[in-house]
Amino acid sequence: MRIAVPKETSAGERRVALVPESCKKLMQAGYDIAIEGSAGEAAGFLDAEYRDLGVSVAPDPAALLGSGDLVLKVTAPAAAGRDEAGWMRPGTIYLGSLMPLRNLEAVRALAARKITAFSTDAIPRTTRAQAMDTLSSMANIGGYKGVLLAAVELPKYFPMLMTAAGMVRPAKVFVIGAGVAGLQAIATARRLGANVVATDVRPEVKEQIESVGAKYVGIELKESAAAGGGYAKELSDDDRRRQSELLAQECAQSDVVITTALIGGVFAPRLISGDTVKTMKPGSVIVDLGADGGGNCELSTPGETVYVGGVAIMAPLNLPATMPYHASLLFSRNLTAFIQAFTKDKAFQLDFNDDIQQGALITHDGEVKHARTREALQQAGL
Repeated sequence: MRIAVPKETSAGERRVALVPESCKKLMQAGYDIAIEGSAGEAAGFLDAEYRDLGVSVAPDPAALLGSGDLVLKVTAPAAAGRDEAGWMRPGTIYLGSLMPLRNLEAVRALAARKITAFSTDAIPRTTRAQAMDTLSSMANIGGYKGVLLAAVELPKYFPMLMTAAGMVRPAKVFVIGAGVAGLQAIATARRLGANVVATDVRPEVKEQIESVGAKYVGIELKESAAAGGGYAKELSDDDRRRQSELLAQECAQSDVVITTALIGGVFAPRLISGDTVKTMKPGSVIVDLGADGGGNCELSTPGETVYVGGVAIMAPLNLPATMPYHASLLFSRNLTAFIQAFTKDKAFQLDFNDDIQQGALITHDGEVKHARTREALQQAGL
């Protein structure tokens, strides 16, 4: 069975879906692997490293994808300049972070081509599936890098320092959301010496927040905000109002605000209003890690840094791609774990009764199988 790995071509994308370490494991499991020339170069993995393992390096992406039984990608199939879905043979298995609710056109193209598509960001958050969860791996990187961006932008030290000129007080960092990205942001800010306060609409994560060194603040919800699988759902109107008051109070007192909130791991709720930004101290920084989902701050411009009343509002996109070596390494290990879990007799076996395959399945045999994506397509008229 042949695995095909095309080069990622979307703007700013520097990751590769399969690194040499994983190629070795999958070849030992019986797979033949081909990768597009220079696919790993931007992440620090050269063609020679793949060739040394016996991986075929292909110059023609269309022929490469047409030869693959299993296609591995970081992102959704490209359409602009490369008809990647059209180049795949019907019955091909696609595996990658498709983000189907954000890439409805790509989902439609995969279904029309009769591709069996698995999206790793839809994998259920169970103990058995942890090693396959690309969403968590990439969120971890985002939380880490977001704090570093804030530290560079902030016109203050993060740690408390005792100097000959006197004491410098530590920065106060407020982290909104305690999923994987939020917890990593807390831990990174603490390692840099900041005082950290954090909140989440799921009160059950209070212990996790405190375990990585932050003080928990929150409101008592009238309705649960847990959506299952480690995700949060939207709040009721009353809970949203009280949460907004808490956020405004904490933002006004903070030097840095890191927002990480996503509904269902996909779309970003608006949490910081323009009025709240106006109450913040000049020189303070907001890093909106929900920018890929539309942004948590009302004044964010995804992909840019804007300044409002002396407050820097940073809304970086695709932070994992800015750390492509380790992002690729972790992403590749996630995909490899998925493949190995369902490999039998040197081939990947479809098993739609398995909870992991069932949860991650987006398209199969010309149909969109993922319920939320199917509903989104209908609402969009696609």
